[in-house]
Amino acid sequence: MLFQTEALVDLAAVGANTALMAAMTRAEVMAVVKADAYGHGLVPSARAALEGGATWIGVATLDEARAIRRAGITAPTLAWLHTTGQDFAEAVTAEVDLSVSSLAQLEEVTEAARGTGHLARLHLKVDTGLSRAGALPEDWPRLLDAAAKVQANGHAEIIGVWSHLARADEPDADSNAAQLLAFLEALDAADAAGVHPPLRHLANTPGLLAAPETHFDLVRPGLGLFGLSPFAGRDHGLRPAMTLRAKVALVKRVPAGTSVSYGHTYTTSETTTLALVPLGYGDGVPRAASGLGPVDINGRRFTVAGRICMDQFVVDVGDHPVAEGDVATLFGPEGPSADDWAEVTGTINYEIVSRIAPRVPRRHIGGTT
Repeated sequence: MLFQTEALVDLAAVGANTALMAAMTRAEVMAVVKADAYGHGLVPSARAALEGGATWIGVATLDEARAIRRAGITAPTLAWLHTTGQDFAEAVTAEVDLSVSSLAQLEEVTEAARGTGHLARLHLKVDTGLSRAGALPEDWPRLLDAAAKVQANGHAEIIGVWSHLARADEPDADSNAAQLLAFLEALDAADAAGVHPPLRHLANTPGLLAAPETHFDLVRPGLGLFGLSPFAGRDHGLRPAMTLRAKVALVKRVPAGTSVSYGHTYTTSETTTLALVPLGYGDGVPRAASGLGPVDINGRRFTVAGRICMDQFVVDVGDHPVAEGDVATLFGPEGPSADDWAEVTGTINYEIVSRIAPRVPRRHIGGTT
């Protein structure tokens, strides 16, 4: 093992998780690989998900869509987070589907289509209660009418109507039923306006796993692809794909009363061994896990001792035999979990994996990179 630090990503797990979720629905599967595939590697993860049965790729930004196309991936790809003045022409030419939430966005995308001579592929987004992107219900009819005219004029094709769930990870929340009703009303309005897209999509990972009534024609799992569940204590048979680990850089024997790391927030109570792990908040390890984060070394569970620094932290391993070069696992299938780190830092597993910084090398196994 020649690494100092690494995020080991099992692409076979990504493929298996995709296949597992695809078997739970009659809808097509869009593999959401935004944010570098939640830290797992954009292109390798996209390929693994497609091999596992996904037929679409979903990304947030045009840059992410560009990377997908430049890697030679030709599967239908939707990008949904845009600001004004972006190069929509390149996306239109590359047949990247574009989400549109407003008349202004529609005009920019249409103008790009006119300039390229290609049809813009549109997914019209309605805000059903998340209050982020999407046209408000009172603006929805105008967006539908304008999009229908653009389609009639031969500059665009309306591929989808879609929205996003706010609390699908809380299946009993009243807002889930309210959002579903709002989406159905938006679909009725589209039908009345003569907009009949082939795809309607609403469900994210929790919607896919727990709310079959939200599946429609396409589902958009993200977190689940990587073996993480949005429901605490329920893994649904998903396999975590990432292991974050590092080699122990230094081991030293110290007496009782030795204070450790910045601020001296931890002091040894007896003669003990300290192990230095070369990962820190500069690598995406949350500083909020100081004194709390779980670490596995040689099959034994320990806790971060003192403050997590930018590049390193210390573990008090007591009398357990640990040597320089031994592997410290922060999370993964064979150690603590991303959920464990999320719990001690008051966040969610999405953030734990997504925040792992680029300077931590990704090593992909079990698939095509």
